[in-house]
Amino acid sequence: MRIGFIGAGSVAQTISKHVLPLGHRVLLSNTMGPEFLTKLVQELGSGAEAGTPQQAAEKDIVVLAVMWPQVEAALAAVPDWKGRVLVDATNRIASMSPFSLGDISGRTSSEIIADHAPGAKIVKAFNSVPMAWISDFSAGWSARQIVDGTGNSPEPSEDICIPTRTSSRRCFRLQTTTVRARYEQ
Repeated sequence: MRIGFIGAGSVAQTISKHVLPLGHRVLLSNTMGPEFLTKLVQELGSGAEAGTPQQAAEKDIVVLAVMWPQVEAALAAVPDWKGRVLVDATNRIASMSPFSLGDISGRTSSEIIADHAPGAKIVKAFNSVPMAWISDFSAGWSARQIVDGTGNSPEPSEDICIPTRTSSRRCFRLQTTTVRARYEQ
């Protein structure tokens, strides 16, 4: 599977370190350009490459792994989201220092993401646990502890599969993000 990351911070790096040993390929992107990610992709090793957000969006699955204030600009870098699988790994945090939550009244963060990525199949995952908690890359690690998700697909029987360390594919039944996402944001 080819996984594109919009963002190259701890979420993208941690997930990449879990999926690369399974033979999956990753492309990391950021706002500064691929040349700023050369050292990082070398450290990640075989199967990792740097690119643009548009190139990341051309992969089988796209993971949005940016801070909340950068969400709108990050998604705007891709002109057409129709039919793409977009994993929303964001949290509605306005600022880390000082720590400040974004406005969590009203619509969920994934509903806002869907507005900025019209036509995308949104999966909310990887956002409910600090990456430091899953930075164990040993063979005994269990992704089942943290990989969970919901989605916005209009087809209730549609599955989106994300590779995990314990199996080559972990599937999520896509359903409305509204109810469950209120608990996760």
